[in-house]
Amino acid sequence: MESKLRFRKDGTFKIVQFTDLHWQNGEKEDLRTRRLMERVLSEEKPDLIVFTGDIVFSLGCRDPYASIAQAVSTAALSGTPWAAVFGNHDSEGDVSRERLMETLVGQQGCLASAGPDSVHGVGNYALTIDGANGERRHALYFLDAGSYSELDRIPGYDWIREDQIDWFREKAAALSAKGAAPLTSLVFFHIPLPEYKEVWRTRPCDGRRFEDISCPKLNSGMFAAMAEAGGVLGTFCGHDHINDFEGTLHGIRLTYGRSTGYHTYGRLGFKRGARVIEMKEEGKRYNTWIRLAGGKKLSAPRIHKPRKKRP
Repeated sequence: MESKLRFRKDGTFKIVQFTDLHWQNGEKEDLRTRRLMERVLSEEKPDLIVFTGDIVFSLGCRDPYASIAQAVSTAALSGTPWAAVFGNHDSEGDVSRERLMETLVGQQGCLASAGPDSVHGVGNYALTIDGANGERRHALYFLDAGSYSELDRIPGYDWIREDQIDWFREKAAALSAKGAAPLTSLVFFHIPLPEYKEVWRTRPCDGRRFEDISCPKLNSGMFAAMAEAGGVLGTFCGHDHINDFEGTLHGIRLTYGRSTGYHTYGRLGFKRGARVIEMKEEGKRYNTWIRLAGGKKLSAPRIHKPRKKRP
């Protein structure tokens, strides 16, 4: 909790979300990714950088631990604090999430941590942001959404486990002053929750969905836990490289980042970039936009309206 993150004097706090770098060995496409990150950080000047998984493509790395250090070096050298969660491609094969986290923690400016040993995954932790007066004003939660289902009878991607949800409930309660309203918060993970499908299907959304939403087959109840805990304003994921939409479901904004890395699939005309989140110290709101490669700010995305059901 000794993150020393604080709102600016004007009452704002800015986060840049990079996702799906898929870094491999510092190759040509990786260097393009680095230049994109450098430009975004120069233009946005954030207070915190967050990597939401698939930082490296471990199966393509000669040394995944050296590659992940290369991948986050732009953040480490920027002087801006940063945090990260893992995705499904970070630790494929015999690559250890524990060793990857040890590598990240050893880099300058890293606020990530492995989290409790008793909780499933590596990288379940929380950070807080203080107000100008030094009082705790906001929380940021980071969750390891896993990689692939460990049950043969259930194909597809992993899900946030019950003990992680219990940890979130306990942490959210602990961070709220006794008898006070829940601390407002944002939540970051890699693989989208099943509710991302529901919000696209049933609510107006801002942005694009160019591929299927690759969420787990099982709904383990993380969204319900956030809704019950109160205070959660929004969630941010990656994973699906050509989706960047956001929509609000039961008061929580479900948001994709913008895929950052050039060393993976994309779509013609759908430029790489980063999502930017600007929080307000007062009130329960935040603004978000996308900063594209080349510098363009995308702040008025296309509005998607769900199809009306036939009577």
